[in-house]
Amino acid sequence: MKVLVTGSKGFIGKHMVERLKRAHHEVFEFDINDSETSLIEFIQEADWIIHLAGVNRPLTVEEFYDGNTNFTKKLIDLVKRFNPSVKIIANSSTQAALDNDYGRSKKMAEDALISSELSVYIYRFCNVFGRGCRPNYNSATATFCYNIAHDLDVYVRDPEYVVNYNYVDDICEELLNVVENKVNRKLLVILSVKPQYSCSLGKQVELLKYFKKCVQSDEHLPTIHDEFELKLFKTFLWYLSDEGSSFNYAEDERGSFEELYKSKEHGQISLNMAYPGITKGAHYHTYKKEIFYPVIGHCVIRQRNIHNNDMIENDVKDNESKIDIIPEYTHEITNVGKENSYTLMWISEVYDPKTHDTYRAPVDLKE
Repeated sequence: MKVLVTGSKGFIGKHMVERLKRAHHEVFEFDINDSETSLIEFIQEADWIIHLAGVNRPLTVEEFYDGNTNFTKKLIDLVKRFNPSVKIIANSSTQAALDNDYGRSKKMAEDALISSELSVYIYRFCNVFGRGCRPNYNSATATFCYNIAHDLDVYVRDPEYVVNYNYVDDICEELLNVVENKVNRKLLVILSVKPQYSCSLGKQVELLKYFKKCVQSDEHLPTIHDEFELKLFKTFLWYLSDEGSSFNYAEDERGSFEELYKSKEHGQISLNMAYPGITKGAHYHTYKKEIFYPVIGHCVIRQRNIHNNDMIENDVKDNESKIDIIPEYTHEITNVGKENSYTLMWISEVYDPKTHDTYRAPVDLKE
């Protein structure tokens, strides 16, 4: 599928481009400094347009309407002229229901899309959080994460104020499912992304401070109670990591493995996802220490001493306990549940191929 993403250099846009490429779609990237000529060329070739371009922190009020309303109207006109059969997914905001300039500019863009008679799916996003969001700009979560990670003061005017959130990866997955026709959504109506989470500002700050304390202690992995806390933890780790760290993501028929945090002082944290019935691992380390923490799903963790063949087996469901992985014990983790399992994994050293200290060995001697 050929997909044009407007606002491709923005917070959501960068995540969306990456997600589309991982799914092997051809992506055309358009952002504010690109020419109208290139926009027209992309529109002519595209099967889908994911319209994420917009303005939320302008220097003048007029920029709200230029960046949100007028650019959307221009996009509509170009689509009608050059490729009226293309399907469009457009982002809006829950602010469109409010009486402010940003909300009005978004509502006017929605109205233009609805009256266009094109094939358009319109999504109103809540406050969006996730890795890579710019702090001290328009996201309180990003600012909290950055400041707490860097030992800066955090000011919360009303700690009891409750905010509704969308996680950026959930948005990308929803939009990808629409492109790939995996979900049935209505055209020309206001849609939302699920799940949505509600959290007070004060509670969020408390969680982030707790996360930092745990990661930099001997415990390393905090107790996670639900999906929102897991996603907030994943977000915070990006800001807490050593400056300049790059993060690998791998996906195959077994599930996925995502690096979340890297610190020369405190080690590395990753998130392992496994499909039901899948076993991963079957290796050991001679000196590196690990902790496995299944936060979602039902897993069995098995370890075998490579010297005397002593066995350790732990049956762990959801967030019941954290399991120490012992050096010179070859180990594996199996998802024995009916749903995908998610396991946080801490290791005492950032992975380096030159000093990997990882050696293949089956846990079951019959293998």
